[in-house]
Amino acid sequence: MTVPMALLALLDGRPSHGFALKRRYDDLLGHDRELRFGQVYATLARLERDGLADGIGLERGDGADRKVYAITADGVAELDRWLAAPQLPGGRPAELFTKVILALAAHRSADAVLDAQRAVYLARMRELTARRGEGDAVDRLARDFEMAHLDADLRWIELAVARLADVRDGVDTALGGGPDE
Repeated sequence: MTVPMALLALLDGRPSHGFALKRRYDDLLGHDRELRFGQVYATLARLERDGLADGIGLERGDGADRKVYAITADGVAELDRWLAAPQLPGGRPAELFTKVILALAAHRSADAVLDAQRAVYLARMRELTARRGEGDAVDRLARDFEMAHLDADLRWIELAVARLADVRDGVDTALGGGPDE
């Protein structure tokens, strides 16, 4: 999972300052580790430098004024590209989970993310099945290991599809409908 893509997804349709982005990131994805403020602001500076986000003004805060950022058209295109790119088999499953949550947060199709991933996993399983009897015992065990992980990931995808409406509601609730703090 990349923090830049997460921030772009959280900016999509909802310009925000760094403090609000950190809070929303932590609420959605910070279960294992919260985002550091320094990482938020450094990432926003890189996104702005790369033309993926723009500083669109200042918002009065409790102390200093807060710079408000918005996603650019290039940022939207980059976010869409990242969401549409299936994770290669053997990648980190946490990235798929993150893509689903961020697709929902950015009002994109989580179904499309899951469908694309399912297709890649099924194609890889077909490749592995076609080579089932090939190689020595170590090769066969490695293929069985990969098949078991692919099977588990496919079962998770089906579970995610079945729960998508509830997850969408949870993401909407986590993001809240009120103004940023």
